[in-house]
Amino acid sequence: MSEVLATYILEVKQDNLEKKAEAIAIGLTVGSWTNLPAVEQEQLQRHKGRVVETKMVADNKAIITVGYPAVNFSNDLPAVLTTTFGKFSLDGKVKLLDLSFSEELKRSYPGPKFGIEGIRNLTNTYERPLLMSIFKGVIGRDLSSLKEQMKAQALGGIDIVKDDEILFENKLTPLEKRIPVCQEALRESYEETGKRTLHAVNLTGKTMELKENAYKAVELGADLLLFNVFAYGLDVMQALAEDPNIPLPIMAHPAFAGTMISSPDYGLSPGLLLGKLARMSGADLVLFPSPYGSVAMAKEETQAIARNLIEEDQFKKAFPVPSAGIHPGLVPKLIADFGMDSIINAGGGIHGHPGGASAGGKAFVQAIDAVLNNQTLVEATVDHPELADAIELWGGK
Repeated sequence: MSEVLATYILEVKQDNLEKKAEAIAIGLTVGSWTNLPAVEQEQLQRHKGRVVETKMVADNKAIITVGYPAVNFSNDLPAVLTTTFGKFSLDGKVKLLDLSFSEELKRSYPGPKFGIEGIRNLTNTYERPLLMSIFKGVIGRDLSSLKEQMKAQALGGIDIVKDDEILFENKLTPLEKRIPVCQEALRESYEETGKRTLHAVNLTGKTMELKENAYKAVELGADLLLFNVFAYGLDVMQALAEDPNIPLPIMAHPAFAGTMISSPDYGLSPGLLLGKLARMSGADLVLFPSPYGSVAMAKEETQAIARNLIEEDQFKKAFPVPSAGIHPGLVPKLIADFGMDSIINAGGGIHGHPGGASAGGKAFVQAIDAVLNNQTLVEATVDHPELADAIELWGGK
């Protein structure tokens, strides 16, 4: 029988563990059981949740896994999340660690449209992590400033430049003007360097306007879409990913996700929300806080996100993008912890370089090359002044 397995960690005493687990399985499905007549129990048997596993992991803390029959819900994430964690999320200290979908159910979800392989094909880059930068300080700036910043980043050897997630529709840099201007800057950079750089444009607006805005971005020549998925909802991203008229990769930004993942006692695990569910819903790239940046997340949590994005599955693999506070001195750690199939993403670590954004990009390229050539960063600074300036400013080995 098709079902979704939900795994929780919650407060419960050892002597009440089995009773609590059974209460969850029944309460979130048929509502009651032992007081029902035998004929009604027989009728409702296929709808009843089942306790799969119970395990005490600390004093008064346990992990419980419950199976929910697919016959109970429509196969969409709003229905799945409401079934497995809707009213239960209000029941004190309880956190949803994982959701496991039967193969039949998973076939209804799109997964990444491009995935790691597709993004590599677009950038023509295969043997190293990709390098991404972020527009910074763009609120209140005009199109000429945006173009200048875009070209500087591209000249630095960046693979993808993304809009800032807070760059919404505005009079100075509206979508219909921002995309052509940025593409013009990228063409100019390509003519100088022969390197292709992609632009991820921030898709914003009211929910019901998103598809029309995405169609406009496609028509204007956008390379990727940046999407604040957790402000809108995973189901909204899935609708964008499934639309054949939006043939662009989707980059999922973690803004607002902290409200759901940051507590050790409430919400969802980062690996589930930013990893498994984001990938299932169609994200080709997923940003999340790195374990050593300015908005640090525990290393085991970041690696759980990455693992859920790249493990073998029926879905294409999605790029992990550890972010926040990244500078060239962290490149060896990033590659060691997240491997070649990841994206190194920097904002201040590029724009804050003493030589400007172009030099900042070059410093990252030089750091990546050093790691691939089994050099220390200090050794590489001998021939690379941009990297030397970065290491002097931010540190690194």
